[in-house]
Amino acid sequence: MAHYSGHQQAAAGAVPASFKDLFTKGQLGSAEEDGNNNPNDGNNEQENRLNNANNNAQEGAECWVFGYGSLCWHPGFTFSKCITGYVRGFVRRFWQGNTTHRGTEEKPGRVATLMKDNEGITWGCAYRVTGNKALEYLKQRECTLGGYATLEAKFFPRVASQDTPFSGEAVEVLVYVATPENHHWLGEAPLPQIAHQIATCRGPSGHNAEYLLRLAMFMHEEIPGVRDEHLFELERLVLDELYRQEITLSSVMGRNPDRIRRDSHEDIRRQPSFEFTSRVPETKLRCLNI
Repeated sequence: MAHYSGHQQAAAGAVPASFKDLFTKGQLGSAEEDGNNNPNDGNNEQENRLNNANNNAQEGAECWVFGYGSLCWHPGFTFSKCITGYVRGFVRRFWQGNTTHRGTEEKPGRVATLMKDNEGITWGCAYRVTGNKALEYLKQRECTLGGYATLEAKFFPRVASQDTPFSGEAVEVLVYVATPENHHWLGEAPLPQIAHQIATCRGPSGHNAEYLLRLAMFMHEEIPGVRDEHLFELERLVLDELYRQEITLSSVMGRNPDRIRRDSHEDIRRQPSFEFTSRVPETKLRCLNI
């Protein structure tokens, strides 16, 4: 079961305890802990183990980070593998405000976060990272600047093979999510209103529309059989809004990002669950006496 590591802004950079356990055991885990973060209550012994193992583990420990927003097309850090897949129990929503990348303090943009939904499935990609450099970068990008907290969840790969640790089974991944307690939170709004906001906002990293359109492009190209109604309806509305305001796509899309090689083991496939839907429909069975 996934759980939030903390809802307060001050705790946004904390890594879930289970990731620390995995890290100290030399398995999948986070190499982010280098003595700069405050330990949770009752974790002193674990912190000592982290400090003792730090010199060796910084270079060799691995963890997987799940991206469902801009990380899908612009990770910004070094990784050794990228695999598409999904997490269960969440839906993607453009309810988080942004003033440091895709908007300003005066005119905040909107970016994606995950909201709990028992029947929800969110598709994205998982990156395998080694050492603490990438996680420090993500902590700054997602937590300090973006207002996100850390969460652990089960990741289900779209494709499984012998060259991944999955073998068709779900594993824990680190996820960055925004909660209503952070000061950037904007929350739910009518989709036309969200689309108008996205179509008219720009920040230091570029136009807000680029964020949404490149995420939709990732879904169309990498996982073409999956429907994400919230994302795709916003895509349609934002394109309509840009056309109505006579804003050209070339002026909002910026430079094309480097192409990411995903699912390099696609020659070995398995039939995935929930491949063609982002929500499992309710089914009723009727028993007939014949």
